[in-house]
Amino acid sequence: MAILTEIRQRAIALLEQLPGESLARAVKFLEALSHEALQESETTPSASETALLEIIQRRLPPEDQKRLAYLRQRNEAEEITDTEHQELLVYIDRVEQLDVERACALIKLAQLRQVDLKVLIQEFLPTHSNVA
Repeated sequence: MAILTEIRQRAIALLEQLPGESLARAVKFLEALSHEALQESETTPSASETALLEIIQRRLPPEDQKRLAYLRQRNEAEEITDTEHQELLVYIDRVEQLDVERACALIKLAQLRQVDLKVLIQEFLPTHSNVA
């Protein structure tokens, strides 16, 4: 932090030495740099935002999704065994846990971005998002 303070003080000292026309050019240059930095910060997610996005986008692995779909189909057709039913319940618990984590992450991300939660829900969760 002390290095940044020294750099700022040096920049101010240099600006004070510039004649009028050069000072105007320096200010335009600094405004361009400031604008560039602002755009980068808006497009580059913070570490906490990145972590929340990972949670929001987390799903069951493809093999588990296939197995879950198979078990659901067997359950709907009333052909499921007791062992398969227990396995289905384990998958349902996992999906529900992912949904809880996703909901919490969405709430935190909405607060971080200072946007309405409904906006993020529409952005990240399609209307058929019951399958994790």
